[in-house]
Amino acid sequence: MFATYLIGLREGLEATLVVSILVAFLVKSQRRDRLPQVWLGVGLAVAVSVFFGWLIEYTSTSLLATSNQRELFEAITSVAAVVFVTWMIFWMRRAARSIAGELRSRLTEALAVGSAAVAVMAFLAVVREGLETALIFYSAAQGAADDTAPLFALIGGIVTAMVLGILIYASAMRINLSRFFTWTGALLILVAAGILKYGVHDFQEAGVLPGLNNLAFDISATLDPSTWYAALLAGMFNITPAPTVFETIAWIGYAVPVLLFFLRPGRRTPASAQSAPPTTSPASEAPASQHA
Repeated sequence: MFATYLIGLREGLEATLVVSILVAFLVKSQRRDRLPQVWLGVGLAVAVSVFFGWLIEYTSTSLLATSNQRELFEAITSVAAVVFVTWMIFWMRRAARSIAGELRSRLTEALAVGSAAVAVMAFLAVVREGLETALIFYSAAQGAADDTAPLFALIGGIVTAMVLGILIYASAMRINLSRFFTWTGALLILVAAGILKYGVHDFQEAGVLPGLNNLAFDISATLDPSTWYAALLAGMFNITPAPTVFETIAWIGYAVPVLLFFLRPGRRTPASAQSAPPTTSPASEAPASQHA
């Protein structure tokens, strides 16, 4: 459950910050008349993301006839989710300090074109986060003992992100976004390692990879699967007491190098680090009269 909550929190906050930047720019530019188009684009993006999530689930449960087909489908979506997670965390690390300027530039161009362009721009800015969330959530929730618990955890993460985004926009609180995305990025790398491990297991179940019964180790006597901490490790990072050799290779082969590369010291100078605005809220773009 924590893994899906983290996915909802991370992706939700990214989307919320994007919307906050767009809204704050329109408020500052005295173009409140274009706010309905922004919300229309956001609403359409949410609808498309929900439909995409439903389509993935429907394909797995209704369109695929055999268990091997379902296992292969789940394996492919797991690998795709890992690719998206990896790309997302490194993209956010690189683009976090310039995303506000890029969004404002694109919105300025959209305003010059017309209201439809504003809606399309808002749609494109949010829909990527939504599609990623749907795919990653589906992969992370595979094998959950309770079908509804991961969904509630995801919704909880999204709601938390929306509350944080509103508070940041209203300048009621300031958080170090750089540190937030670093910590959540590191945790998501471990979650992605678990998703990849699950994908490898599905490939083995589908007969694409051998070694389904070739265990790397078995520590069930030490890590009892029935205990709460074993369930927590399995639910968060897919760490299980009796993994196959290929599963173990996949988990370690992904988690260790990617985590080390992600956490490596940055190359920014102290001066540039001080000039970066990791804690600046989108509301700071609004006119002073908005805070009176």
